[in-house]
Amino acid sequence: MHDMASGGDLTLTILGFLDERPMHGYELKARIAALTGHLRPVSDGALYPAIARLEAKGLVERHEEAGTHAARRQVLTITPEGRQQLLGRLREPSDLDISDQSRFFALLTFLSALPDAREQAEVLRRRLAFLEAPASFFYEGDKPVRIRDEPDPYRRGMLQIARAASGAEQEWLRRRIDELAVAG
Repeated sequence: MHDMASGGDLTLTILGFLDERPMHGYELKARIAALTGHLRPVSDGALYPAIARLEAKGLVERHEEAGTHAARRQVLTITPEGRQQLLGRLREPSDLDISDQSRFFALLTFLSALPDAREQAEVLRRRLAFLEAPASFFYEGDKPVRIRDEPDPYRRGMLQIARAASGAEQEWLRRRIDELAVAG
């Protein structure tokens, strides 16, 4: 089971940020909050137990360093096992990581850590296939309600906004997949 916080997968974000560089818990919390805190801020009650679980599994290590004012502070680093877990999660994201926008954006934040352009492109293809499948917020029986058939102006607005955002994301995904094909 994946820890949820900040609109995404807390384990993935912790490992992803620590893969970039070692940092102390307060800095890690600030980086996570900057990523998705506007959606759902991460609490100390979620972050620090998640770090402790990752330490217990040998995915993260903690060591002390001198602070700026002689106070010692705990610095977190990812272990080789933690990096392998991160790369595995990036290579083979869950269906929820692909379908949920917040979780996908968290995944996208660290996708450059995958060294193989083909593996990056495969993740993007999965997201593109998800976005291309017919869907709606509203259904009439088992059929999605089309924008032109929705009488409520606010629901119509939701559908228009979702279509525009999905179209922009699909365009970016196709372009990036093409770029990766040239690079790979």
